[in-house]
Amino acid sequence: MNYDKKLSNVSILGAAGKMGSGILLLTAVEMADLSYKKENNNITFILNAIDVSDKVLSGLLEYVRVQARKIAEKKINFLRELYFNNQNLVYNNEMIDDYIQRVLSIIRPSTLIESTYNSNIIFEAVNENPDLKIKLINQIEVNCNITPWYFTNTSSVPISYLNEKCNLNGRIIGFHFYNPPAIQKLVELINGTDTVSDLNSFALEYAKKLRKTIVHSNDIAGFIGNGHFMRDTLLGIKLLNELKTDFGFPETVYIVNKVSQDFMIRPMGIFQLIDYVGIDVCKYIMEVMNPYFEDEDIHSDLLDALFERGVKGGQNSDGSQKNGFMKYYKGKIIEIYDYNSNEYMNYETISKKMDPIIGKLPNDYISWKEIIKIKDRDDLLAMYFENLKLEKTLGANVAKKFLKETRTIGLKLVEQNVAKSEKDVNDVMLTGFFHSYGPINDFLPWGEI
Repeated sequence: MNYDKKLSNVSILGAAGKMGSGILLLTAVEMADLSYKKENNNITFILNAIDVSDKVLSGLLEYVRVQARKIAEKKINFLRELYFNNQNLVYNNEMIDDYIQRVLSIIRPSTLIESTYNSNIIFEAVNENPDLKIKLINQIEVNCNITPWYFTNTSSVPISYLNEKCNLNGRIIGFHFYNPPAIQKLVELINGTDTVSDLNSFALEYAKKLRKTIVHSNDIAGFIGNGHFMRDTLLGIKLLNELKTDFGFPETVYIVNKVSQDFMIRPMGIFQLIDYVGIDVCKYIMEVMNPYFEDEDIHSDLLDALFERGVKGGQNSDGSQKNGFMKYYKGKIIEIYDYNSNEYMNYETISKKMDPIIGKLPNDYISWKEIIKIKDRDDLLAMYFENLKLEKTLGANVAKKFLKETRTIGLKLVEQNVAKSEKDVNDVMLTGFFHSYGPINDFLPWGEI
């Protein structure tokens, strides 16, 4: 396997989406860097960006232009070495502009799937819809001029299922980037039962070049990340259902979201995270996962109902947050959805009403923004959780219940052989979800809670 030649002709399906655009950017930069090597002078690097309309592809190129400039500015020393003998490019801005042009020149935007037919590698980053993935891969397989490798960014569909349905004979691997791919370090790597060894080796080399952290997941629907997150989602909804008769729907959304963020020292509360990912996306992922777990019901009537009402969450094309469990303005929560009235209620009003009922944060509390900066944080976390254990407020009690059950979720992923170890579960949640500690821990006496 020649890494450079294999990466010389690549296609990305769903290139203008929030995942595809990041994958495209990273791959275009890697291909541009390879194109400068003397031994690659005779190779023409081509990256086909495939999506449904010229409009979204036009926006994609502008995104790449802006992000490539940021990348070039950070690697200016690399560029100075690169252009050392080029008398026409002396100043930093000249080198940066030339590099950006090199990156953009590699990209071939197209709405035609026929553009993929000569590609060595095809990244699939379309919607989390197994039928759509199979349809596109099968169309390429019937018409392609070579025998490509497939990298699927699926976060839930088993790789062996796609391999079987598309008759790929092991030419597919799960390469699950986390959002946004250009920033997030984590990649879940999933081999199917027949994934060819050269493809796996190439995937590891590609991840290394992109400076990604690889966690291996076994080929079970949802893998580690969504295996945990979807069950966390159901846990948050379960707590919502238990408390809403006492406090009302929007008030309980506030309670559970605040507890799962502040009391549990996470970057987002569970309902804000669901909104960020998308209520519709969570619903689709659960539909994929549910048939594979006979002893569980990975399904939410509430998410189904919100979807039917058009409450879907996710992001707009400009990156702003769509309305979901909560309404946002410039990234800040301003209102909370009331299921009964089908209207949004003022966030500050609910906050003033519910904060005294939730109770104060335990002593030794450190916000997520502060503790995430501290590398050796276990002693600080241990002190905080010791105080949390002693507190009897509503907030502390809900947090302890959530923490115990989310730990059980993590342990079950190992028991189900989704994750190979407890460390892998913790690594995914720490790296992919930016948690300040892994769900499988000994901070609390779990048997007493």
